[in-house]
Amino acid sequence: MGALAWLLIPLVAAVGAGLWGSWANRTRRARSDGPELDGYARFREAMEKPGTGA
Repeated sequence: MGALAWLLIPLVAAVGAGLWGSWANRTRRARSDGPELDGYARFREAMEKPGTGA
């Protein structure tokens, strides 16, 4: 019975990892890069503005 438990632990871990991986991939696909790219574009525009000369 002990050997069965030792074989069952990695199996449960693998199933859990597969479920977590599929959930993590699902939420990542639903999110777009729009807000991040917009923020980067604003940053670049701010960096390209001429300074005040102070």
